[in-house]
Amino acid sequence: MAVIQANNLLEDCSQIESGPMSLLESGPQGTFVGIYDGHGGPEAARFVNQHLFENIKTIHGAEFTSETQGMSADVINKAFLATEEAFLSLVQQQWEIKPQIASVGSCCLVGIVCGGHLYIANAGDSRVVLGRSDKSEKEVKAVQLSYEHNASVESVREELHSLHPNDPQIVVLKHQVWRVKGLIQISRSIGDAYLKRAEFNRAPLLAKFRLPEPFDKPILKAEPTISVQKLYPEDQFLIFASDGLWEHLSNQEAVDIVNNYPRNGIARKLLKAALREAAKKREMRYSDLKKIDRGVRRHFHDDITIIILFLDSQLISSSISQGPLLSIRGGGGTPGNFNT
Repeated sequence: MAVIQANNLLEDCSQIESGPMSLLESGPQGTFVGIYDGHGGPEAARFVNQHLFENIKTIHGAEFTSETQGMSADVINKAFLATEEAFLSLVQQQWEIKPQIASVGSCCLVGIVCGGHLYIANAGDSRVVLGRSDKSEKEVKAVQLSYEHNASVESVREELHSLHPNDPQIVVLKHQVWRVKGLIQISRSIGDAYLKRAEFNRAPLLAKFRLPEPFDKPILKAEPTISVQKLYPEDQFLIFASDGLWEHLSNQEAVDIVNNYPRNGIARKLLKAALREAAKKREMRYSDLKKIDRGVRRHFHDDITIIILFLDSQLISSSISQGPLLSIRGGGGTPGNFNT
């Protein structure tokens, strides 16, 4: 599990433990947040962690680090696709010696605060929730800003059927869980080459990943769903997290925890609340759950990555940050602490 907390755009960022990849970048013109939840292995998440932000900065038309603040949904989409193509090229290079890399992929959730606007791009089943102050009711309400590309969602199944009208088995209910081709729950990702290019859906890839019939167009997509919205003074904080958190806490429960406890250590507080719920569902105590080996614990709860970004309306409106560029990377397998 990786937990990164970000306060007031630039202050008090800490990595608690390592697991899925995450990245926080802040500079004079904005802040970048990334949650990369890998599956099948760490290679795709690590690759995205190393390349997606750089692609956003350097893709033609992007001026994220310049005064023109030329961020756009098109720039973000191009960066996702450039990262996807680069990873699929890596799969091609390693296919003969490491064919299983074709079954490795990563969900990608990105948030960019730039020029007083919030850009959200999502491919997979991570989620971002906004805590927005409601003065009339004197509370902070949860506003979900992304939706999951998961076959359990009816609209996602409908999209898959519309994209593959001649394939009645594009979505299969298997062990009471909807899965794309009976193999994977998500419909969008970076990686998962075996479901995007037929050349990788064959031996020596493990038989459990190989489809009985060939396909002539990608089954999964890498294009993210992108939204752009203006940020307002009542927008208090953003919770970016992998699906492991939302499996155990509702949007409002997570927002209430962040709102009602001190900022210092709040990401750890949110993580602990989720794990308590996971233990309760198995009729266990939280202390007993913690004693279980990490590998075995995957049967009790998924990996959880959390980034909490507290919004300073003055910094956002001026788009001028105080202090040097900040770069925090989570993941990689080594627990540590960073204080800035």
